[in-house]
Amino acid sequence: MQISKDQLLQKANAASKNTLMETLGIEIVDFTEETLTARMPVTPKVHQPDGVLHGGATAALAESVGSFASHIFIDTEAFFVRGLEITANHLKSVKEGYVYAKASFLHRGRTTQLLDIRITDEDDNLVSICRLSTITLPKKK
Repeated sequence: MQISKDQLLQKANAASKNTLMETLGIEIVDFTEETLTARMPVTPKVHQPDGVLHGGATAALAESVGSFASHIFIDTEAFFVRGLEITANHLKSVKEGYVYAKASFLHRGRTTQLLDIRITDEDDNLVSICRLSTITLPKKK
């Protein structure tokens, strides 16, 4: 039996319960063979003191969507994924609405992965550009 895209999205979002992703309101909304997209509401709980989206919340969104993209393409019974390094260049401020993070693979190796993550607002304006490297490690038996 094949699982539908909607069922996969529900399963993915259920895995975020009681995590930072749930705290920040991050929701996975789409995926393809090469990309994963998530969104996060921009509310006062992710603002910096002057009322705009905090760069740390943006980086958390980027790392969440990038790590999850690496995660869904591995055998989770035998392996797990960890972030190695993240960089973020913030280009535009956002005060409200949603931001969307789309992770695309630049390199998908057996052990390491490199992802480009573009954060946009609801009008598809570029907010931040991030790069995330992840590593796939075997689970101890």
